[in-house]
Amino acid sequence: MPKLRQSVQDVLDRALKCFERSNYELEFLTKSNEIRYLLLNATTRRDTNNNITGVVGVTQDVTEVVQHDRVVAAMAKKLRQLIYTANAPIFGIDVSGTVTEWNDKTAEIMENSREEAMGKPLVSRFIVVNLCHSVQKVMDKAMSGKEISKYEL
Repeated sequence: MPKLRQSVQDVLDRALKCFERSNYELEFLTKSNEIRYLLLNATTRRDTNNNITGVVGVTQDVTEVVQHDRVVAAMAKKLRQLIYTANAPIFGIDVSGTVTEWNDKTAEIMENSREEAMGKPLVSRFIVVNLCHSVQKVMDKAMSGKEISKYEL
């Protein structure tokens, strides 16, 4: 592919100067104009007198893995967009109770932007004091795999 030619040439030129490269991802174009993704290991080739004679490129076809990763990334992006724009408040926390998700509806209701909420402790920062203990118990149960539905905050 034209956009990668200079980069590939640099890898090969460096290998000719004994700067070998492992797991360099390349895009190859087949005769039928299909793109194949290969991982390249470029190794300096030497003769019996230890003189550099070229480069040996060993590749591994990772096309299916790359395509799968791109599909998964696209699905994750769509899901994240769905979460952010849902007409219901959605938030997420990590195992330490820190906010990791905060959608637009939650931001609107709580009057705290996503940026203001991310990384903050959910219970101690956003829950009224007299409910902190019970909310923390619900979050702990959820973290242990017990789903809780319709809990009023």
